[in-house]
Amino acid sequence: MRTIAISKQKIIRSSQTNNQRAAKTRRQRGYQWEDTIVKRFKTTKHWKAFRLGSPSIALPDVLAVNTEESMIFTIEAKSGTSTSLPVPADQIQRCMEWIKTFDIYKKRNVILAFKFLSKKRIDIGKYENRELREFYKVWDDSLEITDCVCTYEGKIFAKTNGTRKEIFLEEYPMPFKNKHRLVSN
Repeated sequence: MRTIAISKQKIIRSSQTNNQRAAKTRRQRGYQWEDTIVKRFKTTKHWKAFRLGSPSIALPDVLAVNTEESMIFTIEAKSGTSTSLPVPADQIQRCMEWIKTFDIYKKRNVILAFKFLSKKRIDIGKYENRELREFYKVWDDSLEITDCVCTYEGKIFAKTNGTRKEIFLEEYPMPFKNKHRLVSN
């Protein structure tokens, strides 16, 4: 009996370690994508951008400002290896609240920035190669804020009561050069 208990403990610890590694990898991907967006903005004239901190403090991922043209963006950045990337409604809501606060700016947008990595996860620890894709969608503030998901093809779906309904968000032409092919609706 003692041997069985030890084996179960090892399995549980191993499973927790794998889950912790996977969570750390996801966080690192998210940080790297946010950092890339900030660096790209900083290479453009008149733009300043900042990572605002951890998700636990209810801030957008990135704040980008162009005082010359009176523009401000709050950006929610998502990246991953799956075929769809979700954005919870509360993250869109907090981005909306931030841009409403800065009413001195004439153009205020919530941008959803998606990066589908060049490897697609097909199973635990198994990947296949694919084209890297980035999408920059402007949230339409006339829409009801809801959970949504972006597909690898660049389509956006609202998720309400377990059903998906396609919504059409404009692709935003970012002010910086994009090294990767952009595919839009």
